[in-house]
Amino acid sequence: MSLKKVRQEWLSNVPNDLLAGLVVALALIPEAIAFSIIAGVDPKVGLYASFSIAVMTAIAGGRPGMISAATGAMALVMVTLVKEHGLQYLLAATVLTGLLQICAGWMRLGVLMRFVSRSVITGFVNALAILIFMAQLPELTGVTWHVYAMTAAGLAIIYLLPYLTRAIPSPLVAIVVLTGVAMFLGLDIRTVGDMGTLPDSLPLFLLPDVPLNLETLAIIFPVSATLAVVGLLESLMTASIVDDLTDTPSDKYRECVGQGLANVATGFLGGMAGCAMIGQSVINVKSGGRARLSTLAAGVFLLLMVVFLGDWVARIPMAALVAVMIMVSIGTFSWASLRNLRTHPGSSSVVMLATVVVVVATHDLAKGVLVGVMLSGVFFAHKVGRLLWVRSTSCDEGRGRHYHVHGQVFFASAERLAGSFDYKEAIEKVRIDVSHAHFWDITAVSALDKVVIKFRREGAEVEVIGLNEASATLVDKFSVHDKEGAADMLAAH
Repeated sequence: MSLKKVRQEWLSNVPNDLLAGLVVALALIPEAIAFSIIAGVDPKVGLYASFSIAVMTAIAGGRPGMISAATGAMALVMVTLVKEHGLQYLLAATVLTGLLQICAGWMRLGVLMRFVSRSVITGFVNALAILIFMAQLPELTGVTWHVYAMTAAGLAIIYLLPYLTRAIPSPLVAIVVLTGVAMFLGLDIRTVGDMGTLPDSLPLFLLPDVPLNLETLAIIFPVSATLAVVGLLESLMTASIVDDLTDTPSDKYRECVGQGLANVATGFLGGMAGCAMIGQSVINVKSGGRARLSTLAAGVFLLLMVVFLGDWVARIPMAALVAVMIMVSIGTFSWASLRNLRTHPGSSSVVMLATVVVVVATHDLAKGVLVGVMLSGVFFAHKVGRLLWVRSTSCDEGRGRHYHVHGQVFFASAERLAGSFDYKEAIEKVRIDVSHAHFWDITAVSALDKVVIKFRREGAEVEVIGLNEASATLVDKFSVHDKEGAADMLAAH
């Protein structure tokens, strides 16, 4: 890597990166604690993980300015493993998760993001925005009016301060001001310290205390495989979103390896597996963070604050952080997607809405994205399948017919092809010109077999011309219409 690129990725935006990292660190603390509680482990497991993953991805990740840490999506996958086998097996599963992600990076699986449509990404973003907002509701139910007032004041500072100055990130100002107000007035409201005990020591390098045998592998592998898939999916999707926000590219392959290295290191430092976080990444970008320094600063500030400034951090009112997260959910949601429901194709809107509904209903990002990708594939196949037509002309003084096939022939259009010919017409010779068509799969070849054999049953001589090289290879290998007993094979089939 050239010195110029190092400077660009690390030192091109130092003041803003440091301030943005501080804001992100403050927002990470309660979430890391909350995710630890979800997973059923001590709060320090999530906090150590957030520190380790942020620092490692800052160095090894493929998307400068993106924040990775302990996440709720990953925590949900861990619940059963922790409940049945304990923390040490979770640490071992975290290490294996990282190794699987490194392998995915080496195998260049980041290319799979090409199959995720813009509608799926929009649905993913909107679902996360809704989940982020829903996660704040417990902090706003059954509370005194002081909490609502503090949250409203925090939102006012966040949205109005930029009109006066952008020198300091408004979320940071909101957190500092509301903490000062709460301490000065002695308000009895929920604080970060009420969520759990903050660690008072630095993480240590330790090997997971589990038996190194096949039984252990059988226990942790299914969980690790799921964590690896969910982590990479969320990280690559978030990287694409940050790409759009900053109008800069990212290295998806390097990101896979970087996430893997981060999780391996985290497992040895007593942390839980994690991945990219869209909420914190948006906070970072909107607070001015762009380079790798912002991600590194977030991890380092997080550890320093919880270990050395724990007493002060514990006094931050949750209302201040709720205000920041509401800002994130509002900023994350694609409001244009609601206006586009009228103008975009119906299939795109269905994919987007289905992704949102499944993610919000299951709280599982992987399931929502999988449904979206599958629906995109179905709609695409249906649309391309309709782009097939057959025209014909009479030849040989009415004794023959020349058919011209145009379009893509595959499983979704094969039936359309087979139904486009008049088999009962009294003709002696049929010529099928497929020079403007392409045969993609064995279903397409089977359809061509049906066409040829049906014409031959009616006594016509059939000639297929114009197969391109790829189609000809497929037809030669799998067709039956030029083999003995083809008609019997078709009838039996």
